[in-house]
Amino acid sequence: MPVSVKICGITSPEHANVAAFYGARWLGFVFFDKSPRNLTLEQAAAMRRHLPRSTERVGLFVNASHDFIEDATDALDLDWLQLHGNETPQEALILKNRLGVSIIKAIGVSTEEDIAKADDFIGHADAMLFDAKPPKGADRPGGNAISFPWNLLAGKQLPYPWLLAGGLTPENVKTAVQQSGAHALDVSSGVESAPGVKSGEKIEAFLSAAKAVR
Repeated sequence: MPVSVKICGITSPEHANVAAFYGARWLGFVFFDKSPRNLTLEQAAAMRRHLPRSTERVGLFVNASHDFIEDATDALDLDWLQLHGNETPQEALILKNRLGVSIIKAIGVSTEEDIAKADDFIGHADAMLFDAKPPKGADRPGGNAISFPWNLLAGKQLPYPWLLAGGLTPENVKTAVQQSGAHALDVSSGVESAPGVKSGEKIEAFLSAAKAVR
């Protein structure tokens, strides 16, 4: 099965189109002001008409108000919401029904017990994202360029689609997939030349590496 890829933290149409050209399934846009990849509603709206049509658009939110999420969904015509905070299963379902979008719920992982927390979102979210728990003192729940033991996911027959995130780079794609069994990857800092600055060359390299995994 081919490995699907989400390029997250897109801040320019240029890199959105590079990602689409090389085969990304999803483009991720961050609406969280503590992130170096944060977009304002005005920036998002200005970017909208320059984005490729071949990819699905994901908005990342951290404990945001439902009104703000609705405004961001309208600004970028989002297909998915990625909830990266303390949102409850009921909140995920409310947003899904209110906005007519699909939901990805991010789960921070450091032990096998953390993976089981995703079960609460079955029937409420459409997919899960397993990311490394942030280091102590971090002010962002993801995008910290760290990974968790990928083999915690090995061999699990999970009853929902899921993505692997955290510390991924073009160089470790094959290892990550082989150790975790992932069929979908989410990368942000691993395709940047500096925090919040995407690299077209690294995006191309990551997507090429994902295509090469067998």
